[in-house]
Amino acid sequence: MPRFRIDFTLPITFFVGENGTGKSTLLEAIAVQSGFSRGGGARDHRIAAAGDDTLHQALCLGWKPKVGQGVFSRAESFFNLASHLDQVGSRRYGDRDLNAMSHGKAFLGFFQHRFETAERAIFLLDEPEAALSPSRQMAFLTLLHRWHRSGQVQAIIVSHSSVIPAYPNATILSLDHGEMHEIAYQATEHYRTYRAFLAEPERYLRHLLDDTADGGATQAT
Repeated sequence: MPRFRIDFTLPITFFVGENGTGKSTLLEAIAVQSGFSRGGGARDHRIAAAGDDTLHQALCLGWKPKVGQGVFSRAESFFNLASHLDQVGSRRYGDRDLNAMSHGKAFLGFFQHRFETAERAIFLLDEPEAALSPSRQMAFLTLLHRWHRSGQVQAIIVSHSSVIPAYPNATILSLDHGEMHEIAYQATEHYRTYRAFLAEPERYLRHLLDDTADGGATQAT
């Protein structure tokens, strides 16, 4: 297995890249090595989930200082986490059950309440934009800024969003092309693709929906 080292020098770090580059696998390995359940949640939530059983064993994490609090959030398992918290009667996240809220409200409510701690915390988030509309993704930037200014939070976020990685006080690490390297927000594939599409949607749609691209449309006679 190739060796690599990541120094998290800023409170907020993003992993970006195409599907299949290993972003979520690496984040999950960091979470398991940090003491979280593979299914997500805080360290006291034991939610099972299928996943890689070897990569986390190859990781060696260094802490300055050791962090005891935090959350591992997986986009596909947040519903299970919310159900678990509702079943155990947790009201630390508001006056309503999380699953009684919209996905976006529940997600933001969960992290807004988890922020309310005097202890240092690590937040490992896998595709948080899956729960958030574009406007709520912008609201999430405010939450990231609160975490950054607090000096109490280390956040590592896997994202395909073109909005969330715009947060300026962050490191963006790309896993494309078989290697990990730091990249500017404007150089990410997500930013470049969305910007080009929104600038000329008609041109992209003409190409994407061109019937001749697959041999031509079939016409009735």
